[in-house]
Amino acid sequence: MLWSKVYNKLTVEVYEDRIQMGQAAARQTAEAIRDMAARKKVVNMIFAAAPSQNEFLEALTAASDIPWENVRGFHMDEYIGLTADAPQGFGNFLRDKLFDRVPFGAVYYINSQADSQEECRRCSSLLEQNPPDIVCMGIGENGHIAFNDPHAARFDDPDLVKVVDLDGECRTQQVNDGCFSSIGEVPLQALTLTIPVLTNPSRIICVVPGPLKAQAVKSALEGPVDESCPASILRTRAGAVLYLDSASASLLTAG
Repeated sequence: MLWSKVYNKLTVEVYEDRIQMGQAAARQTAEAIRDMAARKKVVNMIFAAAPSQNEFLEALTAASDIPWENVRGFHMDEYIGLTADAPQGFGNFLRDKLFDRVPFGAVYYINSQADSQEECRRCSSLLEQNPPDIVCMGIGENGHIAFNDPHAARFDDPDLVKVVDLDGECRTQQVNDGCFSSIGEVPLQALTLTIPVLTNPSRIICVVPGPLKAQAVKSALEGPVDESCPASILRTRAGAVLYLDSASASLLTAG
């Protein structure tokens, strides 16, 4: 670790590179799963789908002695308008990187092929029945968490799952990530879990590498805690840890 600091209630750990960052986040996640599984029958987890999570997910699926059969997995957002087998689909990403690699007790996918409002109701019911214990997330270039872009983010959102319009910066990020070749290919809408669902769990593991995330990280940690930078709410969560590499932490004052 290069350095660590607490911003309000949020612990931030900075590592030299993406691999060290991902391994550290995976170690803590594995420990959290083992600890919770020893105390309760089922551990409910939400996962982000993005290239930023690659090193973390690789290390997590390689970890030993995780009781995956006690874990129920959810993913946190999904595009509207892609075909069911589209490689850019977040459920498909997580199936390939995580859900098909280890023996989860159950996995609940967001079905973007269904009627959107009905799917919001179905997923909300599943989350009510299975309150999340651990969230593994990232931060977007515009400071979003899941697809709660600044214009759509509500810290007190009454919904659990909702349909959102994606802003231009969010859609540009999908091109920057290499998921789409042009912004015209990026869907205009998505289904997303809301901010209360993502930030109420007792453990939050947030993995954010790369130079394109540096400004969002700085805004989240050093700007106001408000919906103009949705990720800033993490500073109010004592059970959250933000993992950075040297590039994403480059605009912060070390230590």
